[in-house]
Amino acid sequence: MTSITLVRGDITRQAVDAIVNAANSSLLGGGGVDGAIHRRGGPEILEECRKLRASRYGKGLPTGQAVATTAGKLDARWVIHTVGPVWSAGEDRSELLASCYRESLRVADELGARTVAFPAVSTGVYGWPIDDGARVAVRTVRAADTSVDEVRFVLFDERAYEAFAAQTR
Repeated sequence: MTSITLVRGDITRQAVDAIVNAANSSLLGGGGVDGAIHRRGGPEILEECRKLRASRYGKGLPTGQAVATTAGKLDARWVIHTVGPVWSAGEDRSELLASCYRESLRVADELGARTVAFPAVSTGVYGWPIDDGARVAVRTVRAADTSVDEVRFVLFDERAYEAFAAQTR
């Protein structure tokens, strides 16, 4: 059974097999978690992302999917990039958000990763309410058929930490 750990801090400082990046579909870096991972991980991550764009993902990585690259200078072996949905009050996109977690764990299994650090996907600039984002994340990870031993949710602030804590009690 996969254990769930909560950490308040910087995902780029986690020593795990794989760090999940809340990427944009271009895979070419951005703001928030995506920008931080690319900055700290170094140019090797961007180089592999460019190769993915030139081959399989010419139009970008679809929302809800996941793909892995090197982790560059991060304290991890891989970065698993996933594109979360933008929150919408008029359309239920929670299945796409759940798919980000499921697909990231599927990729982690293919890589043989045992420890995976996730951010709170889509809860930043994509506007997903943190309480619902935490509910979807924890529920999906608990239900996943995975060989990953530990999923570590790395939360940037106290509000996010408390939302995830409420789901794991």
